[in-house]
Amino acid sequence: MGKYFGTDGFRGEAGKSLTVDHAFKIGRYLGWYYGKDHKATVVIGKDTRRSSYMFEAALCAGLTASGADAYLLHVTSTPSVSYVTRADDFDCGIMISASHNPYYDNGIKLINAAGEKMEQEVLDGIEAFLDSDEELPYAVGEHIGCTVDYAAGRNRYIGYLISLATRSYKGRRVGLDCANGSTWMMAKAVFDALGADTYVIGNRPDGLNINVDCGSTHLDNLRKFVLENHLDVGFAFDGDADRCLAVDEKGEIVNGDAIMYIYAKYLKERDRLENSKVVTTVMSNLGLYKALDTLGIGYEKTAVGDKYVAENMRQNGHLLGGEQSGHIIFGRLANTGDGLLTAIKMMEAMIESKQTLSELKAGMTVYPQLLKNVIVTDKDETLACPLVQEAVKKAEAELGDNGRILLRKSGTEPLLRVMAEATTQELCEEKVDAIIDAMRAAGMLIRVK
Repeated sequence: MGKYFGTDGFRGEAGKSLTVDHAFKIGRYLGWYYGKDHKATVVIGKDTRRSSYMFEAALCAGLTASGADAYLLHVTSTPSVSYVTRADDFDCGIMISASHNPYYDNGIKLINAAGEKMEQEVLDGIEAFLDSDEELPYAVGEHIGCTVDYAAGRNRYIGYLISLATRSYKGRRVGLDCANGSTWMMAKAVFDALGADTYVIGNRPDGLNINVDCGSTHLDNLRKFVLENHLDVGFAFDGDADRCLAVDEKGEIVNGDAIMYIYAKYLKERDRLENSKVVTTVMSNLGLYKALDTLGIGYEKTAVGDKYVAENMRQNGHLLGGEQSGHIIFGRLANTGDGLLTAIKMMEAMIESKQTLSELKAGMTVYPQLLKNVIVTDKDETLACPLVQEAVKKAEAELGDNGRILLRKSGTEPLLRVMAEATTQELCEEKVDAIIDAMRAAGMLIRVK
């Protein structure tokens, strides 16, 4: 990761760590970089945060000043920007969003011409420009860029999603929690077009309420909504709709691991999985791996981040991958996590299998999991500390095949994450605390966050 761009773009508090000056310079660089030998075209989407509008304006100013044309999708999802960038031959795409973060944060995600996360060399060039006093040439006369209303691109993406459904949803009662974010209009349009009886919450954005007690990080309201309205299923998206988690007809949560299990099993039963493996991150639950073992389905593990899942899938030709948090990637249909596509695929599995979501997930037992975040004096020194390493080895030996330990650096915060999975919550607590005690004994623990 660089100084500004992490695994999911340049993210920070709007007006403080991420400013309009940053956005303007990013636009200036991209317009210049892609416009060296032709008229560059860049497509931009945004979520519903109040600050998204000012970042959109700043990016447009920078792009057009460098001679690029900026095509505006307006409020839309990250996967729609990925789709439109790829399908309509743009040089790159930009999504303005901080995903599941609170409204006062925002972010700039860059997408390459293939609809994938931007190459590191381009990000490195942008970061160097942000920190330099270098001047790029301004376009003049007829070479100055323009902005173009491109809502038609968003509508074409909605049409693409609708085309992927295998059956009508007529008679299905579906709940949607749009997180007051990117899907506040799109999600209902898709499910209505497919014939569902659609019930929606989290669809009244005001610029300040994105992800507030709603969406994929706050599922209690959707669980109540599903039960009170006797719905067949509920789907919750995050702020930019690249994630989806589900709630079954009993009000129980179906997370990303369970979604991957359900769809991998569905493909396997229909001889459509081929020789593909399921690509997970190291944070996936042990129960998923044991369930896949029972089905004879292989899997791979990557570092945390859908970026790494996508890279593995692309390099090895795998069809399905994702994260416990709900970033699910369907290899032949999208190049990034797509919440609406995930919901459509869960509906496909339910309808074609003639089973409820609770029945589809029944073959996977979720192991209790505990994660604690700890702030230490130095992350690398703590990981290398013999006392800490010994505590980890001891915990792993005691758990054997019925649990696991994961100790890793956060990719977005200055802390370590200590995770345990075991047959009981008490065992998880015991093992995590033993490792934290070793950090304390080594004099490296500042506090448990």
